[in-house]
Amino acid sequence: MVDVLDNKRAATRFRILVEIAERQPAVSQGEIAEEVGVTSQAVSEYIRSLIDDGLVEKEGRSRYRVTKEGVDWLFQATGDVRRYADHVTEDVLGAMGEDAAIATANLEEGDVVSLSLRDGLLHASPGGSGPATGVATTDAAEGTDVGVTSFEGVIDLEPGTVTVQQVPSVRAGGSRAIDDGTVADVCAGADLVCATGVEAAVACRAAGVEPTTTFAAGDVAADAAERGLRVTVVATTDAVGRVTDVLRDGDVAYEVLEG
Repeated sequence: MVDVLDNKRAATRFRILVEIAERQPAVSQGEIAEEVGVTSQAVSEYIRSLIDDGLVEKEGRSRYRVTKEGVDWLFQATGDVRRYADHVTEDVLGAMGEDAAIATANLEEGDVVSLSLRDGLLHASPGGSGPATGVATTDAAEGTDVGVTSFEGVIDLEPGTVTVQQVPSVRAGGSRAIDDGTVADVCAGADLVCATGVEAAVACRAAGVEPTTTFAAGDVAADAAERGLRVTVVATTDAVGRVTDVLRDGDVAYEVLEG
């Protein structure tokens, strides 16, 4: 794993490679030095190191280009930074802040509550017997929203999965080229159904399935799966790649079924 936050040198190396990628092929070491906050000599040394490691190639005087290996390194490093930021936001700052939950019974401010996810939403129950707990910050009647803070523990959650059902594009027959029963069956056990592409939306409706959303299907599916939901995405063949890219970036388990 590439850890660009491990030390200042690693972080500077990452930033310089990003600057080269943004400015290539004509690269001004002076501009990079000003942007990153180091000397031009230091930028030159970093670039030599990046070339030696095969992450950058020199095309001529002041002309550099990030190699395929460099692009792969940037993707991996950026993923590490994103995961660390998510950890800080969700695990560290989240524990210090306040969130909303659905009260499963009448609660009073100051009550210790057990926390759980149901249908992808946070629920608060009286008592601190669960693996994850918090403290109610407001009074709440059963079924209403309640503020919760002082989070401790980890919510017991089985990660969700995503099934992507392909529907041929209109050039290949569209919704008429896939059996209604196939779509109905793959959607039957899902907590959430998304559709992306006109052919996919029509195929869902022909099968008696009304998608929850026909927009941003990959993002919705990834977020729902992270909350433990089983998701079916019915996607026109042309849109499958955009969906799976989001799922892959989010480390979400998925399978793709042929139309």
